[in-house]
This record gives sequence, C-alpha cells and structure tokens, in this order.
Amino acid sequence: MEPMELLEYSPPLARESLNAEQAAGVARVFKALGDPVRLRVLSIVASHAGGEACVCDITAAFEVSQPTISHHLKVLKEVGLLTSERRASWVYYRVVPEPLADLSALLNISAEV
Repeated sequence: MEPMELLEYSPPLARESLNAEQAAGVARVFKALGDPVRLRVLSIVASHAGGEACVCDITAAFEVSQPTISHHLKVLKEVGLLTSERRASWVYYRVVPEPLADLSALLNISAEV
C-alpha cells in the first residue's frame, strides 16, 4: 500500500491505534512535512492563484538552488501531497487535497477524549 492509502484507512488516533504499517506510512508524510522548506513549498502551491504553481514561481520564493527545490518537490510528490504536469519547458504543481483531508481526519480528536 502507498502511504496515502494507509491514511484513508486510519481512524482518528483517539478512537483506534494505528498498526505498524499505518504508523510507518503516516510518519513518512509527517517527515516530509517536517522540513520548513517543504512546508513552505506546499503552502506556496496551495495558495497560488488557480491552485497550481510553476516550478519557476516556487524557486523564486527561496534563496536555495533549483536542484534543492526539485528535491523537496520530489519528496512531496513521493508521499502523495503534490502532483505535477509538464507544460512545454515548465512543470506545474498542484496539491492533492485527499491526503491532507486524511491527515486532518486522523488528527481529529474530539473534546470528549
């Protein structure tokens, strides 16, 4: 199973504990989000007009090299948080909303706990 598929089947943490496979998948996603540059990249893409951002727009927001940004984009794609599409010489990125909704549901802990 891919990490994001694991999230779909994970009940809120307060209701049922994760099995080892689920925990490993969720941890990979949180590890990807635990880097400040990747968190900013995700935020830039999510908040960009039209819900997508060109790699040139993302790179311009940082004082790191383009290969470094490409690495961070690759990590976010590998865990299923971003998708990409090549158009001519540029690559455009979009946030995949379902994994973020799954993370939100996983962390949803009611006041009754």
